[in-house]
Amino acid sequence: MELDIQQIMEILPHRPPFLLVDKIIACEPGKSATGIKCVTMNEPFFTGHFPGHPVMPGVLILEALAQAGAVAALSLEENKGKLALFGGVKHARFKRQVVPGDVLELTCELIDRRGPVGYGKAVARVDGKIAAQAELTFVIQ
Repeated sequence: MELDIQQIMEILPHRPPFLLVDKIIACEPGKSATGIKCVTMNEPFFTGHFPGHPVMPGVLILEALAQAGAVAALSLEENKGKLALFGGVKHARFKRQVVPGDVLELTCELIDRRGPVGYGKAVARVDGKIAAQAELTFVIQ
């Protein structure tokens, strides 16, 4: 299934400027989601990161990946209206800078769930090349 920004905002509590997924191009509820973030020079974080050499902060790439994963988790009927909270990050790797003009493809595959705690493998790509990857832990409340 695909979701536009309005549908994403029905699932996630995040709002601009902290909503970091513009659209979902594929979602299998409870299993995976792939989203898109169009990175523009208008992003508020570019004001200070870094003047004259804008680079999207790695922690915000991880947050964008977590938001894509949250869409997958919260799209399950049993999780509607709940929150997916960031529980942890393991094995985060940053392979290339993300800069204005990039289209960030965010994929998160949910690989395990034990009660309210879940785990996902996440990869961010630009032009098909890995920009960042990590294993994410989340808690559904």
